[in-house]
Amino acid sequence: MTWLYGIVFLSAFAVDVIPLIAPPAWTVALFLLVKFHLHPLIVLPLCASGSTLGRYLMSLYIPRFAGLFIKRHKTDELKFLGKKLSQSLWQSWLFVFIYSMTPLSTTALFTAAGVAKVKPSRTVPPYFCGKFLSDAVMIFTGLYAAANFKDLVHGSYSPKAIVTLVLGCVVIAGFLFLDWRALLQRKKFTFNFRIWK
Repeated sequence: MTWLYGIVFLSAFAVDVIPLIAPPAWTVALFLLVKFHLHPLIVLPLCASGSTLGRYLMSLYIPRFAGLFIKRHKTDELKFLGKKLSQSLWQSWLFVFIYSMTPLSTTALFTAAGVAKVKPSRTVPPYFCGKFLSDAVMIFTGLYAAANFKDLVHGSYSPKAIVTLVLGCVVIAGFLFLDWRALLQRKKFTFNFRIWK
């Protein structure tokens, strides 16, 4: 069963090395974790490492193909990100760390880093740390929600199971519906419930 941990790493790498719409790496990791009863403390660093390697390699090749993947209205976002990445080291680290903990696509972030030829030392360490923490929140929340959902399906209506499931859903929904772009660019705290087409 140890080969399944390699699948976790490769899956996280695959969804983040290609700048197309794909499920977040943590969803794939969570699925494998629940399906095959893997150990979360092994899955988590493998997921974050695969994701980080995938995004770093993407930043090396995507500047040549950015026109195919990035729409023109995204240029303002790229300029904003490029400006943030050119700040002092601690400021760029802080920005990348916070950005990587949001559900915003990091394709634009690593495209801007690639185009501006930003050193990997400015993006890779804070991205890994932010990704590790955000994946930890989402994986453990999803794991508890899944366990309590099974209890509810099997007729175990304990208050703890119901509260845990509801809180898990609230955390995930808040993470998805918070308008992170408005928060980062305009420091405006709003929610956007139109996230699907």
